[in-house]
Amino acid sequence: MRLRSARLRTLTTSAALALGASLLLAPGPGAAAAEPPPAAPDFCGDFCADILPPGANGNATLAEILSHRVLGTQPAHADDQLGPYDALADGYPSLTDDKLGAFFGDSSFGVEPDQVASVTKPRDDVTITRDKKYGVPHIQGSTRYGTEFGAGYAAGQDRLWLIDLFRHIGRGQLTPFAGGAPSNQGLEQQFWPQAPYTEQDLERQVEYIRNSQGERGRQAMADAQAYIDGLNAYRTQSKNGRYFPGEYVLTGKIDAITNVGEIEPFKVTDMIALASVVGGLFGNGGGGEVESALSLLAAQNKYGVEKGSRIWEDFRARNDPETVQTLHDGSRFPYAGKPDKARGTALPDPGSVQREQLVFDREGGARSPAKDPVRAPKKLKPLQGMYDDGVLPADLFGRAGQHKGMSNALLVSGKHTASGHPVAVFGPQTGYFAPQLLMQQELQGPGISARGVSFAGVGMYVQLGRGQDYAWSATSATQDITDTYAVELCEPGGGSPTRQSAHYRYRGTCTPMEKLERKNAWKPTVADSTAAGSYRMQVFRTHYGVVTHRATIDGKPVAYVSLRSTYRHEADSIIGFQMLNDPGYVTDAASFKKAAQNISYAFNWFYADSRDTAYYNSGANPERADGVDPNFPVHAQQAYEWRDFDPRDNTSARTPPAAHPQSVNQDYYVSWNNKQATDYTSGGFGMGAVHRGDLLDDRVKALVKDGGVTRASLTRAMAEAAVTDLRGEQVLPELLEVIAAKAVDDPDLARAVQQLEAWRKAGAQRKETARGSHAYAHPDAVRTMDAWWPRLVEAAFRPGLGKDLYDALTAQLGIDEAPSAGHGPTGAHAGSAFQYGWWGYVDKDLRTVLGRPAEGWSRTAHCGDGTLDACRETLLTTLKQAIAVPASEVYPGDAACKAGDQWCADAVIHRPLGGITHRAIQWQNRPTYQQVVEFPRHR
Repeated sequence: MRLRSARLRTLTTSAALALGASLLLAPGPGAAAAEPPPAAPDFCGDFCADILPPGANGNATLAEILSHRVLGTQPAHADDQLGPYDALADGYPSLTDDKLGAFFGDSSFGVEPDQVASVTKPRDDVTITRDKKYGVPHIQGSTRYGTEFGAGYAAGQDRLWLIDLFRHIGRGQLTPFAGGAPSNQGLEQQFWPQAPYTEQDLERQVEYIRNSQGERGRQAMADAQAYIDGLNAYRTQSKNGRYFPGEYVLTGKIDAITNVGEIEPFKVTDMIALASVVGGLFGNGGGGEVESALSLLAAQNKYGVEKGSRIWEDFRARNDPETVQTLHDGSRFPYAGKPDKARGTALPDPGSVQREQLVFDREGGARSPAKDPVRAPKKLKPLQGMYDDGVLPADLFGRAGQHKGMSNALLVSGKHTASGHPVAVFGPQTGYFAPQLLMQQELQGPGISARGVSFAGVGMYVQLGRGQDYAWSATSATQDITDTYAVELCEPGGGSPTRQSAHYRYRGTCTPMEKLERKNAWKPTVADSTAAGSYRMQVFRTHYGVVTHRATIDGKPVAYVSLRSTYRHEADSIIGFQMLNDPGYVTDAASFKKAAQNISYAFNWFYADSRDTAYYNSGANPERADGVDPNFPVHAQQAYEWRDFDPRDNTSARTPPAAHPQSVNQDYYVSWNNKQATDYTSGGFGMGAVHRGDLLDDRVKALVKDGGVTRASLTRAMAEAAVTDLRGEQVLPELLEVIAAKAVDDPDLARAVQQLEAWRKAGAQRKETARGSHAYAHPDAVRTMDAWWPRLVEAAFRPGLGKDLYDALTAQLGIDEAPSAGHGPTGAHAGSAFQYGWWGYVDKDLRTVLGRPAEGWSRTAHCGDGTLDACRETLLTTLKQAIAVPASEVYPGDAACKAGDQWCADAVIHRPLGGITHRAIQWQNRPTYQQVVEFPRHR
């Protein structure tokens, strides 16, 4: 294999470290010994805290990356929040309010004089102060422009490479930027069809906000431009000063010796592209109607139309009466439910569905994953191929990626706390990346006063955090804001259409589809050894959305297209965030809810001040035509369109704010991406009788019953749930009850049952015996459960459902999400677990077998065809199989873990998006960024 020279030619580790000593480790431009500006009014005192691992600093120069890979060093503030975050998994049982500081940082406004690490003034009208402990930027401006300029400048200091990476993902250009690794190819192929835009489309979204959202819209776009100006100022200074992120060298953007090369300037339209990535990951809901149609047809084919539809509805669980809900006060918020008599449903002819082809003209490394490493200096070998596996999982935005477990929230009303003031423990569960997608900041300026986190690159405002006397957070809501339409295909000359026709009927007229293309090419670099290659992505866009499948209906060719209410409105939510940061706007729970109404993505928003707690579900919920069943495709006819639909800017009538789930001062709120309220239908499968939200709800309910809730006790409830196996706590009791119908004679099985029962009684935890032991207290029981669950589910359901229906249903809802499984926003080692699985189905089915009520479930059980003896035999047979599986197969190992290492297989590992890596930490199923707040006073 021929090796070619990299542009790094003669750079050595010692040279790079010498450069670091002279330039890269020096204070940044503008650093001064000036005193920081005075802090803004802060009504939280010492009662607000937060944490965001691994650390505030997400940039590393080439010298710092080399030093890290060769010597194991970390850049300043790159990992100093990792230890406190990790320690909570072991330290929570003895947690008290006065010990919270060992696990969370102080999130007060401002920096005490003796804690100032640096003061930077990129302009005369803004100051960036960083604290000694964590290096968080505290940005204070005397003008609005200066404040936002400082926010952009600080974002460049902390996340320049990450922002650049994600703007290219948003534009469908990841491979030309970061390399052609198969994972990078897969990621851009999955994301770009969900948000395919031309530059004109992006510019139009900027103008829409500026021209249709009044003074706040104009201010938002002015703030965005100031932010971009600050980001570009740092981009230019770091390039000229040679302290830019080293990844630009390793991916061939800049020559390490001559400094020749460029970091492309940022534009406001890049923020629209970035917003589409954030929304696609965390704020979407619905879709998958074609897959729902296929699984329904499979059920009807198996059981007949009436029974098959009933069984399908059991699994869909649109409005399961047993599922945990955020609102438990009896309120109802009907949305996206099953109509009494559906109209316009467009089910395909069996066997006719074809997924739309996306990729064409593959060349070189796009045809096969061949490597063609460049020649790198010997000392750079530790960095060779660091992106060969891609920067992110290939299926991050795929169909499975729509099932994301993001964020949790626990809030208790002041009526039930020790202080009489509300207590909240909440935060977003956004995966574990190095650096994090989120960045910490404090913003103080005219009309802005907030501290918390923002997604890097769109951080004009704090998106989750606290104001002067209130705090707020969010969880992903996933209500249905995406529909699928079946457009009738046609030929412009009146000929007979085929499934490949590129014209469709729009309100009676044969209309051409708009073809959008993205041509990507790449070459190998030090970072990514994938051989040079290229391909072309192509999608067809209609007035009703982007083509995803083609099929026939009653023999006539159609295209299925996906329409998301937030498409062409990726950044409209900026208005809501602007309001949340404005101390003159948010003054109480009512004004908080009004601010949240301006956020168009699907989120559950939570609020706490010294007097009230509040909840509001945001989202651009379309008003559908009467009788439309949003679970399935509908015919693209005007009678079935969203009300007042206008395709030019994808606008339509939205459900009014009063129709969104909301509340003030319920006794407590919990959310872990569970169902919001009665009759508020989720956008997909998984809201059943057992949900990970139960882990929170049961614990917080008990705290409220006892009264005297504190910040520490609420944090303990969250932390205990974070190390608990949902299956072991919620479903194992029924499994063991079925088995216990008779004595277990087999000694191996009897021992396994005893181990499982002991684990259940101990709390079904996946937790170290002692800090650093890297061993669980009940390792055999945990291993058995991990091996048993997929086997028992398949054996209990597949024989009765049949292969076709079982496969169709598992395609829509996976059977398990154990911590060691490769799922979630970062693939394996993702932390988030137990959101989507078949535990609710197993729970209901076993109760039916045992003769106990199971609301929302057919009377005929699936396990053992409904008979106790046969079901018990199924469970014992699969348990026997499970205990025979060695640990090396249950936990097969990967680049980070040896085969059979149970603790490591579960462990959280921050996926490196650049050259800096971090140690594995104990598994915790908790928010990535987390606040603990209790305001004692109010303005």
